[in-house]
Amino acid sequence: MKLTKLTVAAGMFSLAASTLAVAEGQQDLIKPINKELTFVFIPKVIHPWYDVVAAGSKFAADELSKSGIKVNVIWDQPPQADVADQNQRIEANIGRKPDGLAVACLDQATNVQLLGEAVKAGVNVVTFNSFCDDKFPFIGPKSSFQDGFDLGDYLAKKLDGKGKIGILAGSLTASDHVQRIQGFKKALENHPDMKIVFEQPDNDILEQAVTLTENALQAHPDMAAIFGADASNPIGAARAVKNAGMAGKITIVGMDDLPEA
Repeated sequence: MKLTKLTVAAGMFSLAASTLAVAEGQQDLIKPINKELTFVFIPKVIHPWYDVVAAGSKFAADELSKSGIKVNVIWDQPPQADVADQNQRIEANIGRKPDGLAVACLDQATNVQLLGEAVKAGVNVVTFNSFCDDKFPFIGPKSSFQDGFDLGDYLAKKLDGKGKIGILAGSLTASDHVQRIQGFKKALENHPDMKIVFEQPDNDILEQAVTLTENALQAHPDMAAIFGADASNPIGAARAVKNAGMAGKITIVGMDDLPEA
């Protein structure tokens, strides 16, 4: 999935409008106010994919400042895709009572509960990147299942409907990763000669994707293709395949658009 700078900016404007609706009433929401607003962004993990989100938040803050609305944007990023760590950050920021809280959900069940508590505490909430629940505004597409299906269908055509497949699963709890894999497997149901021989979570860590792919290639040297469910693992898989001298022999399909991909 790709988020553009303007898409993220739209989310920031949504947060601003929600905040001003509380502070100013329902008339003319985007107008100067005396208070500096604080918006907190909590992604799933520290990752270069979120650079465009950060750029979008800065762009939106600059645009809002032209209307006399000062916004302090804070990024609180878990170093790894760890559910407990992210939830602790969400809880801590609810206690700080920011004007807006934007979360890329890593675990729907626990995130929904905490974001509900944020709303009860008077914090304006949006989610982005990975869909969480219809209770909260979401910035981004809801096409993860279809994306995975399309990649599975493409791969089946590329391999003439046969071959051994490996899956780098990203995070086991992130809804976008989970749904991409579900869609991918659904597409493969139409091709019984395509067998999944390897499936492991890399937790959106590039180095882990490299190591997992190296292990998979040793265990299954005749593997025909690898599917990656996040932005890091197609790159990690490609590095491992190249290092093994198998470039051009294994097809790699995956999501998102980091430069190295």
